[in-house]
Amino acid sequence: MDILFSSINATLAAYVWPLFRISSMLMVMVVFGATTTPRRVRLLLAMAITVAVAPMLPPMPDIQLFSFPAIFVSAQQILIGVATGLISILMVQIFVLAGQIIGMQTSLGFASMVDPGSGQQTPVVSNFFLLLSTLIFLAVDGHLLMIRMLIASFETIPVSTSGINIERYQDLALWGSYMFGAALTMSISAIVALLLINIAFGVMTRASPQLNIFAIGFPITMISGLVIIWLTLEPIMAHFHEIWAAAQVLMCDLLALQCQVKP
Repeated sequence: MDILFSSINATLAAYVWPLFRISSMLMVMVVFGATTTPRRVRLLLAMAITVAVAPMLPPMPDIQLFSFPAIFVSAQQILIGVATGLISILMVQIFVLAGQIIGMQTSLGFASMVDPGSGQQTPVVSNFFLLLSTLIFLAVDGHLLMIRMLIASFETIPVSTSGINIERYQDLALWGSYMFGAALTMSISAIVALLLINIAFGVMTRASPQLNIFAIGFPITMISGLVIIWLTLEPIMAHFHEIWAAAQVLMCDLLALQCQVKP
């Protein structure tokens, strides 16, 4: 009876703990973690990936699934998956934040729609940059690379009660400051251009006080904003490759992988 229970425990552990790590990443990852993606689809996809890769993974620890140490093992797998998927969310939020900055400066922030990722009302410009960055992420096979890196992490960070080094979590938190800096870098040209337009409006108001600057300033600002957004689309691929390369480096450090990052 003990032999039968041990074999059943080993068989279940070979699938349950990898499922925790893989499913937790898919639950927060770009596209798969969006509110528009049904939970059943995410769960079935995680189970399919787990069944496919489980025979290739290293042996699982000899810990009973229904024991107190198994709780810590499960928590570590969930933390690893969530931390990995969170990197993709932060990467896409850079473009969302840049869109919000441009939308506020161009008076286009009044138009809003539901964000498919969070389900909240956000400016249309932010949603445009969100969809654009998501499509680029899928076009460069970013989702496949993240799944491949997570599977490779079972070799560098085996399933155990100890998980990622605490310093790696600090690097993940510090990447939030990089997010604001990168978003400002993307939108700085639009900010400067609209600042010059507002200065021109100020000169016009000073030269001709009878001119109703509000009647002509608002439409001119909106039209200028649309032109500026059109001009910022050209270098967006270069920005994405730079941000994606930084995200890959962070994921490699987080999962203790030796990677050759190609921007």
